Amino acid sequence: MTFEVEFNTKWSDFDPNRHMRHTAYNDYAAEARIRYFAHAGHPVDELAKDHIGPILFEEFTSFKKEIQTGQSVTVNCKLLGLSEDKRKWKIRHEILTSNGQLSAVIEVFGAWIDLEKRKLRTLPESYMDLLDGMDKTEDFKVL
Repeated sequence: MTFEVEFNTKWSDFDPNRHMRHTAYNDYAAEARIRYFAHAGHPVDELAKDHIGPILFEEFTSFKKEIQTGQSVTVNCKLLGLSEDKRKWKIRHEILTSNGQLSAVIEVFGAWIDLEKRKLRTLPESYMDLLDGMDKTEDFKVL
């Protein structure tokens, strides 16, 4: 089953033209990712205690359908790619309007960083299952 989170949009998500700000879409996708980590049994606070954090290299957003002020949205998380050592990953988020229409697609390319050394790292064995439960996209690739 696909992991998804429902959010109620806020007034601050919209610009003076009542268009949802482009950064608001990305904020909801980021929040869905962080909630997925907790759902998988590894909240970011736990990762941080072990000096591990997620970072992004790239973030691509494609806008499809306008979201109205006050409308709720659902954001899902699907694994688009994963390196064999699970150090680097790609996640696709679909943002759906309250009536189920696709509003945006966000794809992020990220990795795990050592928060003290500020260098990329692989996950310790105790975290290796973190992305295993995330549904894979149909076009999933080994990175």
